[in-house]
Amino acid sequence: MSESSVAYRDGPPRGADGKPLPLDFTHHLSEVTKRRQASQMKKYYRFFQIPGIKNLAGGLPNTKFFPFETLEAQTAKPERWQPTPNHPGTDKDKKNPAAESAHITVPTISGEANPVTKVDVATALQYGQANGYPPLLDWVRKFTRDHLHPDAPYSGGPDVILTCGSTDGFAKTLEMFVNPWIDGLNDPRERPGLLCETFVYGNILSQAEPKGVQIVPIKADENGMLATGEGGLEDVLANWDVSKGKRPHLMYTVTLGHNPTGFVIPVSRRKEIYAICSRYDVIIVEDEPYWYLQFPSATAANTAKAKASGLKPSQPEQGGEIFKRTVSTGYPFLDSLTPSYISIDVDGRVIRLDTFSKTIAPGCRLGWITAQPELIDRFNRIAETSTQQPSGFVQSLVAELVMGPQPEAPSSSSTTATTSSSSGWSFFRSSSSSSSSSSQPQPAKQTPSGEGWQMTGWVRWLEGLRGMYERRMNRMCTILDSGSSLISSSTRLRATTNGSSVGTPGDWEVITTTPLYTYSWPEGGMFIWLRMHFDTHPLWQHPLFFPSNGEGEKTKVIDGPTISLALMLFLTLKPHLVLVSAGNMFSATSQIREDVGWQYFRLCFAAVSEEDVDSGAQRFVDGVRAFWKITDARVIEKLVEQKVDTEEVVARVMGQEGVNNLGGWLGC
Repeated sequence: MSESSVAYRDGPPRGADGKPLPLDFTHHLSEVTKRRQASQMKKYYRFFQIPGIKNLAGGLPNTKFFPFETLEAQTAKPERWQPTPNHPGTDKDKKNPAAESAHITVPTISGEANPVTKVDVATALQYGQANGYPPLLDWVRKFTRDHLHPDAPYSGGPDVILTCGSTDGFAKTLEMFVNPWIDGLNDPRERPGLLCETFVYGNILSQAEPKGVQIVPIKADENGMLATGEGGLEDVLANWDVSKGKRPHLMYTVTLGHNPTGFVIPVSRRKEIYAICSRYDVIIVEDEPYWYLQFPSATAANTAKAKASGLKPSQPEQGGEIFKRTVSTGYPFLDSLTPSYISIDVDGRVIRLDTFSKTIAPGCRLGWITAQPELIDRFNRIAETSTQQPSGFVQSLVAELVMGPQPEAPSSSSTTATTSSSSGWSFFRSSSSSSSSSSQPQPAKQTPSGEGWQMTGWVRWLEGLRGMYERRMNRMCTILDSGSSLISSSTRLRATTNGSSVGTPGDWEVITTTPLYTYSWPEGGMFIWLRMHFDTHPLWQHPLFFPSNGEGEKTKVIDGPTISLALMLFLTLKPHLVLVSAGNMFSATSQIREDVGWQYFRLCFAAVSEEDVDSGAQRFVDGVRAFWKITDARVIEKLVEQKVDTEEVVARVMGQEGVNNLGGWLGC
């Protein structure tokens, strides 16, 4: 534990608002990050704000040479999709009053003078600040501070910086906190570590492992990462062997619709985990692309299933039935959702990654980081020498969509004056303010200013998206429930007087139920996480022969990895033609992959077409049931004898006509 952390906790200084100041985490920064200095260009910003200044300092192209005059799009209205109830049984699904499209336009030059509300081509396509396009940055900051995390407990609250999506956000986080480590070159005791759940989004491993980061998995249950108990967070940190590397000070987690398992960590568990992270001085990196996709109906379904099985429901706090916010978000929908770690982050140790990939489109490559201001400043320094701000095309269109229409720009000389003197942002537009009006970009003639959502419309859009995805989840889970077991019956013979079973058939049957898979309805996210019960298959542990290795030579048995691969391949054949993601893809370590990863399949209900939600789920059910009826080991052998891996399976079947992709391939 750092000295600064101890000192702060003994007597935390407080800000003017009476809240504790966030802690100083400089001791966790990488050596490169510590040496980064802010851009020297910032020193000139105060001069750029002088009205009428002739800017000869900025190395900027002239905006009149941009080939784009306006950016326009037909967009959905925020009421397009029908929401679902925030609390099951409390109200009916809301109707859908306006599914038609709207039109938005980013003008050449906006008549808005304020740089944080001005959206136009001239500013959006010019060089800009690394933390983001001012109008969109300001809007995201307001949404984050006032509505998403209104109850942040440290003084001043969090700040934000725009990113090129969550992958970029995590890459910058690794850059900030990790000193690369090379096996055979660096001291093993200096190896950095990353705490995460047993199953994790694979791209995180691909980003961390090349830097020499040791992946440290923490066990999880249906409510997420375990705080205590064997293999839990406390156990791993308290018993850390320093000879194997530095005790991890960085934790990656998805808590609101986990990928791939679909759990939502309740607030009570969050408080336990946060207290442990505070005690051991761990930075929490909270990646939440699915935060708005929390499904109250799944919580109700899982509770009903648990009661029907005689089990005690876990009673997570998702849906707001147990947890109550101390400060309202201003919207019932947002109030109903389980909040972020930021809501309990008294130390300022939480870094949250958000993205527009799941709320608007992945191709936007646009997101943001939320953290305490000192850490945001460090992120800004990294962005200044790497990505800079995200695409101006994307930022301006998204800003116009969520903020609302821009006022028409004045024409001729008044346009020039506005362009050259807008406070704080003039240097990002034209360095030729003394030119004639004919040399300046002119607003398009008779172009409608368009319609924007504004904050209420944005929240309504999220609410509608949750409704659509929740219905898809319900439909797929209902079909999966119906086929989770294989039921067979046999007629018993009537017993004779001497106790034998020979004779005529009796008048009763024995019903045998064979579990094929079990799962919980996902309480958030886009995925269903199935545990396959391969040990109930009739060929489980049956000897397997590979003639290519020598006629009649027994090489192995039908074990877990073998039968899992066989089922995945079997499902891609006609008539099933369905593709799933194997659990080994999400295993945090090779040991987990070998021990338990093969037991799981991930199904995605988000990307498939509306009709494929039902047909894909039914194909999967039918395929699994057909696979369990295979009694000839040569069929399994034929499927796996080429010894292909998961990636080869995907490459082989993705181009086939009629394949139903439930694996979420090409996405996450």
